[in-house]
Amino acid sequence: MSEVIREVAAETILFEMQDPRIKNVTVTRAEVAADLQHAKVYVSIMGTPKEQDLCLHGLRHSAGFIQSRLASRLKTRFTPTLKFVLDEGVKKSLEITRILKEAQAESAKAAPETAADTVKDKIVEDEIVEDEIVEDEIVEDKIVEDKIVEDKIVEDKIVEDRVEDEHA
Repeated sequence: MSEVIREVAAETILFEMQDPRIKNVTVTRAEVAADLQHAKVYVSIMGTPKEQDLCLHGLRHSAGFIQSRLASRLKTRFTPTLKFVLDEGVKKSLEITRILKEAQAESAKAAPETAADTVKDKIVEDEIVEDEIVEDEIVEDKIVEDKIVEDKIVEDKIVEDRVEDEHA
């Protein structure tokens, strides 16, 4: 059930929403209450905190529209009430990585240093900074890649549904 909610929410946001506030959104997961009356839809939103808040506000106002699409897909007695929640998992993992690298660099500085050690530490710090930049780019590329794959899956599912509807 949660996968269907995630899929329908992603399709609707991607292809049917016309609200200019809603952009750069990836539906990461959905959680459904045991009674199927409520569902939390977790979204990752790229952009500044202000853009994220604006997008989340737009999603919350569009919940009824997305629920109507969900109702037509589920064909159940009740349609869960949707609540959109900002998923900050990617942001938190980047912050943890940064903190760990800073702690590692500080512990390396705490040891007595010679001139050679100072040069080595500077090289290590430069490599850490370069690694952070590359890691950030890799994570951003992965997010974009995941979004593209998700969009492709949704597109394929829509085409498949349309073909099924035409043959029905």
